[in-house]
Amino acid sequence: MPRLPSANFYYTLEDILFEAVKGREGLTWSVHRPNVIFGFSPTSLMNILGCLIVYACICKHEGLPFRFPGNSITWNNFGDVSDADLVAEHEIWAALDPNAKNQAFNISNGDVFNYKQIWKLLAKHFELEVPEYNGEPMSMVALMNDKKPVWDSIVQQNDLVPTKLHEIANWRYVDGLLNANLLAISSMNKSKEAGFLGFRNTETSVGHWIRQMKQHKLIP
Repeated sequence: MPRLPSANFYYTLEDILFEAVKGREGLTWSVHRPNVIFGFSPTSLMNILGCLIVYACICKHEGLPFRFPGNSITWNNFGDVSDADLVAEHEIWAALDPNAKNQAFNISNGDVFNYKQIWKLLAKHFELEVPEYNGEPMSMVALMNDKKPVWDSIVQQNDLVPTKLHEIANWRYVDGLLNANLLAISSMNKSKEAGFLGFRNTETSVGHWIRQMKQHKLIP
């Protein structure tokens, strides 16, 4: 598929890669194109699952309802995500398998979900009340504006790794992602045809990363 006629940070990264390997005999490359990544990345600026887990912890601590802050599109419509460990497996496969040499691939879990399902999973895990969704978005930036001392208390009371709320969660990213006009679904056919058959159950992925954050003492 040709590139879109607009500026794109990822096009720039690919151009840097292609220039770096040009003329270097025996050096191969691969490009991996995930969707939204679910993973354990406590200081990432684009860690949606980590942000939602922190939001759930704050709701639990304060006895607040676990309201969905996004629009009806992300609440109801289906998309896919990419588990961070699956992305790593995909990259290792591409580095070792000749069928993946000098190719670009999508990499996603292989199933679909909506945030309504994710919300139920998080609410069940943290034993939170989910009010009926009214279709009205709310700003997480505004909601979390006065929660910095709350997070400090959570960290102190549970002997967690010291983090500040602005370090562990990016609420502007949450607002942008959960108020998107569409959710993307990626085809994994090219990877499958080349020999990569890895996948992840997105619901299982959510539970896995909650456990990882607990084991690393980032959340109670």
